[in-house]
Amino acid sequence: MAELLTQDLCVTADAALLVRDANLRLVPGELVALLGPNGAGKTSLLRAALGLEKRSAGLATLDGMDSEKLSPMQRARRVAYLPQQRPLAWPNTVRDVVALGRFAYGAAPGKLSLKDAEAVDTAIERCGLTDLGNRNTDTLSGGELARVHCARAFAAEAPLLVADEPVAALDPRHQFSTMDIVRQFVEGGGGALVVLHDITLAARYATRIVWMKQSRIVADGPPEQTLTPERLADIYGVRARVDGRTIEIEGTL
Repeated sequence: MAELLTQDLCVTADAALLVRDANLRLVPGELVALLGPNGAGKTSLLRAALGLEKRSAGLATLDGMDSEKLSPMQRARRVAYLPQQRPLAWPNTVRDVVALGRFAYGAAPGKLSLKDAEAVDTAIERCGLTDLGNRNTDTLSGGELARVHCARAFAAEAPLLVADEPVAALDPRHQFSTMDIVRQFVEGGGGALVVLHDITLAARYATRIVWMKQSRIVADGPPEQTLTPERLADIYGVRARVDGRTIEIEGTL
């Protein structure tokens, strides 16, 4: 079974401890939201877990293999990664950008095998981009472009997805539509780890919430167990009312 695992993972930079003793696990069937204030260490945790950032201590594995020792192709076949910054070097068509997801199998846009082309078509359809396949990406809205990046990740047909703020700067409608796509991926047998700043979205979609504060994971569990007024006060310094998965922020402490 596909698995992303960290054990006592630490990350340092210029003597600053960015991640301390992080234990995290992701498997198919889970939609895990990673929450915490700016500077809590969320991005460093993701990158070190994937072997993209050097860890100073601890363990990080993908399917039991040290993630730092995986080649880019080996990693891409195990997990699709959407970083915070997703620049496009030039305005290719939607289909060509989605086809970049087949890099894990040695494919290149314009030179797709039948299997590669089928994977690209499936990803485009899954993300509602069928009518936009021939459009240049520089003509798309922010919401449409977010779906293109999701499709590129799904084209790799990796069992796991790690996405760092995939709904940042999107309006509420496109936030929901993007998270609906991620949830459908999980319901289809995948596993997703998503960094979010919107607590309401996390409560609505996540099967588990991992909470970070000051470089540490301080809680990990279902929303019903970990989403409490006390937790929100501790993590974000806000007063809130919580009723199941419904949150009302009342102000700062």
